[in-house]
Amino acid sequence: MSNIEIRKIGITDLGTDCIVNAANSQLAQGSGVCGAIFRAADTAKLTAACRAIGHCPTGGAVITPGFGLKAKHIIHAVGPIWRGGSKNEPEDLYSCYKESLDRAKENGAHSVGFPLISAGIFGYPKDGAWKQALQACRDWQDANADYDMDIVFAVLDQSILDLGHRTMRELNIEKTSW
Repeated sequence: MSNIEIRKIGITDLGTDCIVNAANSQLAQGSGVCGAIFRAADTAKLTAACRAIGHCPTGGAVITPGFGLKAKHIIHAVGPIWRGGSKNEPEDLYSCYKESLDRAKENGAHSVGFPLISAGIFGYPKDGAWKQALQACRDWQDANADYDMDIVFAVLDQSILDLGHRTMRELNIEKTSW
């Protein structure tokens, strides 16, 4: 049975099959979650793998090895920069979660760790980011009911964790592990 949960933990500390990097379209090392993942994985190796791929469009996702991480793979998902909500941001954010889960399934993964994509320096409002993230993941699990996929959201901030739990309740997503 597939689950969705939110944990107060660093994403590089998760023991999931894949973790998701909140990437930029150039797949270059950034700050925040992206920088932490590059440093923990092996910056030189991950940079080389990302350069070999070259680019990923907003709303898309690509996959690389996990290198020095516990996770076997890193999925690089490019979320939208918030521009007020009228530039396809909700659809692009939803898409990057769906595309990430598709890449995980294609590579035989049964567990994925996500950050709250676009809610940091890309400026997406956190409540809206949670709604898109949780709805996309639940919809993906429903559409792939024959495939077990455990989803863990890794957050470090208590207020973001609490907002995620409230959003789960609003969307009637069952609490599996808080």
